[in-house]
Amino acid sequence: MIAFMKKLIRRPIFAAWFVLVFLASALPGQSEDKMAKVQAIAQKLQLTPEQKVKVLPILEQEAPKLEAIKNNNSLSGLQKMRQLRAIHAETAPQLQQILSPAQYQKLQAIREERIKEAMEKKRAGH
Repeated sequence: MIAFMKKLIRRPIFAAWFVLVFLASALPGQSEDKMAKVQAIAQKLQLTPEQKVKVLPILEQEAPKLEAIKNNNSLSGLQKMRQLRAIHAETAPQLQQILSPAQYQKLQAIREERIKEAMEKKRAGH
């Protein structure tokens, strides 16, 4: 019975790992840097394997949109901030269903910090 239980536990973990590896290698247009940022967020949130399978695709889908806004020099800092928050708001309902309230709050803090850093970087002329 114990061996059977161990087998049942290993399968979802292996499946989660496989999906993560597959997604990391198969997503077109995702640079290693963007993938590293997404993985860092997952680590900071202390996601379970099951959460990773659900959350990482959402964050990975968001990443190119966020990057495009950050690199759009025709937008003011305020416009960029509003658009970044709008994209975050689009994915909020999905993420709130997957993450615990504490994890979601931590994600929001990470996102706000990144927006703040981008604004400061822009002001510094980089």
